[in-house]
Amino acid sequence: MNSAFATPTASLDDPFYYLTNFRFVLEWVGQRHADLLAQDELTFLDRFATLPRASQALLARMVMRKGELFRVSKLNYVEIGDTAAALAPLLALGWVNDNPALSGEELFNQLRLAELRQAMAGPIRNAGLGASTGKAVLKTSLSAQLSEVKPLAQWWPAAPEAIVRLEVMAVCDRLRLMFFGNLRQDWAEFVLTELGLQRFEKVAFTNASRAFHRRDEVDAYLALHRLRVRLEEGEAIESLSLEVPPVPDNAWLATRRARLLLHLGREAERSGQAELALNCYAKATSSEARVRQLRVLERLGRHAEAFELATHAYDSMPNETEAQALGRLIPRLRRKLKMAAEPAAAEPACTRWDLVLPGPQPVERGVALHFATPDAPVYYSENTLFTGLFGLLCWPAIFAPLPGAFFHPFHNGPADLYRDDFVARRRERFDECLAHLESGRYRQVIHDTWQAKYGLASPFVHWPLLDESILELALECLPAEHLRACFERFLIDLKANRAGLPDLIQFFPDAPSGESRYRLIEVKGPGDRLQDNQRRWLAFFHQHAIPVAVCHVRWLNAPETP
Repeated sequence: MNSAFATPTASLDDPFYYLTNFRFVLEWVGQRHADLLAQDELTFLDRFATLPRASQALLARMVMRKGELFRVSKLNYVEIGDTAAALAPLLALGWVNDNPALSGEELFNQLRLAELRQAMAGPIRNAGLGASTGKAVLKTSLSAQLSEVKPLAQWWPAAPEAIVRLEVMAVCDRLRLMFFGNLRQDWAEFVLTELGLQRFEKVAFTNASRAFHRRDEVDAYLALHRLRVRLEEGEAIESLSLEVPPVPDNAWLATRRARLLLHLGREAERSGQAELALNCYAKATSSEARVRQLRVLERLGRHAEAFELATHAYDSMPNETEAQALGRLIPRLRRKLKMAAEPAAAEPACTRWDLVLPGPQPVERGVALHFATPDAPVYYSENTLFTGLFGLLCWPAIFAPLPGAFFHPFHNGPADLYRDDFVARRRERFDECLAHLESGRYRQVIHDTWQAKYGLASPFVHWPLLDESILELALECLPAEHLRACFERFLIDLKANRAGLPDLIQFFPDAPSGESRYRLIEVKGPGDRLQDNQRRWLAFFHQHAIPVAVCHVRWLNAPETP
């Protein structure tokens, strides 16, 4: 059954607005994902609904805060009132533990320095530590005594207040994951929405539009997430790499697994564990991992092995980013293997300007002021103008309500935006949008979308940098065939090709017929060089006769750069 996303109706004037948001998530997951919930999770949803409002609010407050341990004095909220009364039902259910065992690390995190000196007075005295000893030194010096895990009353019998532990955080994190489809987004999404700082496109929702369709998919996501957290906490890469699960039967989760293996490989490489890095990169099977694997093999002197893998990758139709890296790597390997060199492809010629400006100053601003005239304004456009026009023209394709694309009301864009099949699943819709460029309707379509959707979150449209004045000039001066070429290049690799576009654009609305009515300007300050993605765009512009120049700036009276 199709239905439009409905957002919670809480107002920030309501002191319980956060509880409304929390209830919304629980009800959403309970209604749409009940088949993926275990009995204890279903019981949690049922029992939460029967709690007094104050207890519901206190639990929501704790869930939305950082960590699972809380000093009771820090759980004082005006709208909730008596903390002990609100806490009692949560203690009775076992959702909060009022006598949790604390590790030494947790004890040090919860107590202030003066409190630690009281709690650990005996060990401090026995260690001969002075009264002014800081927290870090105390922690190091008392490490042997801190190896125990025990309740606060045993650490400090005279403790003036209790520390409680939230015992349902894992359940709440699972519910949040099933709602958002990730653990990156948190409860603050609701607050930003209610403040008007973020507004989202309303997309029709179907039963097929869920982040997860099987419980084991949720389990696999959580397992990958825990491995990533343990990596960030410094756990040994060798043990973590052995726990990476096999490739799941889910393209989205397979991508997350590949990303984890890439991170493991990079950490192994940094720590000098080359063989482990190679193993992780080989299992990742992503383009970035392949390039890193080849570079490690090259550093190890395994040139023949690297050459075989590189040529195979090059023959397998890699994306532009990988092809560019292979195009540099393969000639080096040929030289090291004493093989005949293949003719190098010449880089396309590009208009170059050398400009001397007083400085230092913001270099793009200086170039813009230098070239701008009343009849030929210059605007900042890097990764915003062409991507914005693309986002406006192709809005219906980007926000098409396909299964697995949207599954809650707070999406900046489709969840599958950077998956390999994103464009293929929407090819017909993109073709319909791009057809407006041939019919001549694109100007009206883009303008109408700008007016209808202004301010809504979009992965391509940056509203503050796409005001009506630059929009009108762009639609007047940019030829449809140039837009079509750039938009098709975006669709080849949305993640890579949305970056690297020139810094500035200059419009010539009064240019005579037959002359270009705009030009792009890539700005390079002193010591700055073209990046790989910029070189790829410049080659593309040359191929399609799109006017562009690279402006190299040096400061007045600065020494010449060799």
